[in-house]
Amino acid sequence: MIAGSGPRPYGALVVFSYAIGPVLIIFSHACSSLLISTGINLAGLAWLAGWYLLRMLAITAIYHRLLVHRSYRAPRFLLRLGCLLAAAAGQMGPSWWKAQHVEHHRKSDQIGDPHSPRVNGGGWIGFIVAQAGWAFTPAFLPSHLPPDVESDPVLKVIDRLHFLPFLLVCMLSFFLGRAMLLGAFCLSTALLYHGVAAVNSLAHLWGEQPFKTTDNSRNNSLVAHITLGEGWHNTHHAFGYSCRHGLAVVNGKIRRLIDPTYNFIQLLSRLGLATDLKLPSHKQLLAGQNSIRSLKNS
Repeated sequence: MIAGSGPRPYGALVVFSYAIGPVLIIFSHACSSLLISTGINLAGLAWLAGWYLLRMLAITAIYHRLLVHRSYRAPRFLLRLGCLLAAAAGQMGPSWWKAQHVEHHRKSDQIGDPHSPRVNGGGWIGFIVAQAGWAFTPAFLPSHLPPDVESDPVLKVIDRLHFLPFLLVCMLSFFLGRAMLLGAFCLSTALLYHGVAAVNSLAHLWGEQPFKTTDNSRNNSLVAHITLGEGWHNTHHAFGYSCRHGLAVVNGKIRRLIDPTYNFIQLLSRLGLATDLKLPSHKQLLAGQNSIRSLKNS
């Protein structure tokens, strides 16, 4: 059962702004087809990969681990710049993103969690709903907006005008490389969308569960590699405050897994741009380990 469309504490203009989000995703998928006629050269591949990595990092390191979970502290200018880049991914603004993600953790794999492949039909239907379908339901509109984000005037503007950074990069792409670079940027956006969505779809269906949680979150290596470390989803649900997701316990020993987002946060720390990095202790990791680890969907 997907969340309904009850009253929300914002007006028609905000609803209109948010409704543009799914349109951008459809536009990105459609414009990716430009590459069929134009082909793509090395410059186009670099444009595609560069924008994928830059915006994925903005989503994982800024939107997710800083804005939502506060797993480290950073200067406000870095938070705002990161949110601007994340908005260019066509995945909405900071208020919307935090509201949706907090709701996912609050109701993970329970009735009312629109991101769950298990409670929204199950099987292929549940997977499709979790991957994309939920964005075209009333659940796409948050039931509330986070006060801490709304109190920052810059973040609030980024949230309401979330579509502008995306459109500006579209125009830049066309100016620099006409249809080929525009198609490359749009394909990058489509791939980015599905990469992020896979965290809540694939990583709730297949993978390992090294830690005890109340949901079906899994550590999925494939998803972790395409999302710069976000696919260690079971670890994240077990230790939501941690700025490092790439941790597991195997046979009583702590294993450190690939986590480029955490490596980026470490770099920020060395540059004096990140402080108070939160990590679970050795004792907490061992205490949280799961006695029965699932390798695939049961």
